[in-house]
Amino acid sequence: MVLADGRFVTASSSQNEDLFWGLRGGGGNFSVVTSFVFRAHPVSMVLAGPLFWEINHAQQIMQWYRDFLPKAPLELCTFLGLKTVPSTEPFPKDIWGKKIVALISCYNGSAEDGQKAIQPIRSELPVPILDWVGPMPFPAIQSMFDPLLPKGLQWYWKGAYVKELPDRAIDVHLEYAMEAPSELSLMHLYPIDGAVHRIGKDETPWNCRDGSWSMVIAAVDPDPAKAAHLKRWGRAYWEAVNPFTMGGGYVNFMMGDEGDARISATYGGNFERLTAVKRKYDPNNLFRVNQNIRPTKGP
Repeated sequence: MVLADGRFVTASSSQNEDLFWGLRGGGGNFSVVTSFVFRAHPVSMVLAGPLFWEINHAQQIMQWYRDFLPKAPLELCTFLGLKTVPSTEPFPKDIWGKKIVALISCYNGSAEDGQKAIQPIRSELPVPILDWVGPMPFPAIQSMFDPLLPKGLQWYWKGAYVKELPDRAIDVHLEYAMEAPSELSLMHLYPIDGAVHRIGKDETPWNCRDGSWSMVIAAVDPDPAKAAHLKRWGRAYWEAVNPFTMGGGYVNFMMGDEGDARISATYGGNFERLTAVKRKYDPNNLFRVNQNIRPTKGP
C-alpha cells in the first residue's frame, strides 16, 4: 500500500501490525491499498433467491424473522427487506408496484440441506406472492438485482447497527415503509451472526460484534428533481428508528459527513486506538474524503 508520505509498505500480522489492524474496518483513513491477499471460503452452487409477501403480512413476518434467525443454520443467510416490486421484467406484471416484505436467502451447502433449512419460511408463513428460491451459482445471487440499480441514480442512505427488533420498532419501520418515495427505495436488515460473534471486539476495528443486524435505509430514484424528497424521507425514517439501534453504523452505509460523535459511536472502544494509528500513518489527514478519523493531538 501507499502511505500519505508516498512510502510503499506491506501490512500484515507480522509487518506494520498496527496498520494491518486499522485497515480491517477503519475505512480508507490510512493509505491507498494497491494489492492484497485474502483467504476465501469454498462455495460453488448455492440454494438462494427471494420470497416476497404483500406488505399487509409484514408485521407477522418481521416478528417471525427476529425469532427464526438465531435458530437458523449458520450455512443459511437470510436478510429482510421492506421494498416495492419494480414495475419491470423479470417480475410478474400483476405484482408490479406492490409494497412488499421480502426474505432473501442464500444457503451454502447441498440443495437438499438448503431446502430443509428454508422449509420453516415456506411452512410457517403465509403463501408468498413470489418464490424464486432455487439452486444457482454463487455469483448469480450476488448480481441478481444489479440491473435494477444502474449507475447515475439519485441515492440517499443511512445505516445503523441493530441488536433487538421490538414490536414498537417494527411499527415505526412499517409506518415509513408505507411512505417510501419511489419503487427503488427500501430498508434492509442484514444479519450479523456466525463467525462475526466468534471474534473479540478489539481484534479488528469493527466494534459491533454483539449486534444482530446491520440496517440500511436507502432512498433511490432516477429523477434528480426528487433528490430533496429522497433525503427528507431517508433522514426522517432513520431518526424515527434510531432510538431502537446501537448508535453506530456500517461506514459504507453512511453519506457525507456524519460527524465525529457518530464515527466515535461506530467504533466504540476501538476509536482511540484507531486515532493513534491515524496519527502515526497520516498525521496531516491527507485521507479525509471518507467517514473521517481525525489525527488528534496526542503523545
